[in-house]
Amino acid sequence: MSWTERQRAMLREMGLVTWQPGSRAADPAPAAQPVPAVATPRPVAGPPARVMQQAVAPAPPAAAAVLDIATDERTRHIATLDWPALRDAVAGCQACALCQSRKQTVFGVGDRQARWMIVGEAPGEQEDLSGEPFVGAAGQLLDSMLRALSLTRRDDGPEPAAQRVYIANTLKCRPPRNRNPQPSELAACEPFLMRQLALLQPRLIVAMGRFAVQALLRSSDPVGKLRGKVHQYQGVPLVVTYHPAYLLRSLADKARAWDDLCLAASVAERP
Repeated sequence: MSWTERQRAMLREMGLVTWQPGSRAADPAPAAQPVPAVATPRPVAGPPARVMQQAVAPAPPAAAAVLDIATDERTRHIATLDWPALRDAVAGCQACALCQSRKQTVFGVGDRQARWMIVGEAPGEQEDLSGEPFVGAAGQLLDSMLRALSLTRRDDGPEPAAQRVYIANTLKCRPPRNRNPQPSELAACEPFLMRQLALLQPRLIVAMGRFAVQALLRSSDPVGKLRGKVHQYQGVPLVVTYHPAYLLRSLADKARAWDDLCLAASVAERP
């Protein structure tokens, strides 16, 4: 095929080589160099992925270790306090967010020489206002049950130590709207309860309600499964029963709770 000069020029612009019959080589005019395409940047491998991992990585182990050390030091310090210092420590506690919503802390009530220790769950609205555990309707029911066994929470009466009880809650501050305690809140209050038990040295513990049972027995079993038998807390007999607030809603379990207190009384009478 014979190419005109104009056609060959167009082909050269397209980067094509023309050839004429009888010629030894391509078109004498040099082929135009194609315009290089713009290269698409290639992603850099390696560092970006590492940066993303660092951005979402958890706190360094050293920070967690510092937190554990601080918690251990707080627990060891609480374990050295006497009754007045322990009450002051509870009143000024800011170890969890409940300190922001409470009216006041609920330390405990009763004779510090009592043989019985009753452990409840968490303060309610009335307890938050009065600063004393088990008040209101639930407290009145508990007092009636104690009176039936010739027991009292009073610390200034003529009753002997065998007829006195000391009452404390697992949690020292009221959760907002009486919601269930959170694990972090229970953990923050646990050293206070442990110190109360160590100072009182009761002969018998009565755990009332699910969260008291969890704190003392480290068990998630329901109260109905654990009641009716004698457990042990660091060598001290422990009896499980229902919380009085629950009994106000479930009258059918009042008889079972009375059986639990009779069991506790029989244990307390042992030498």
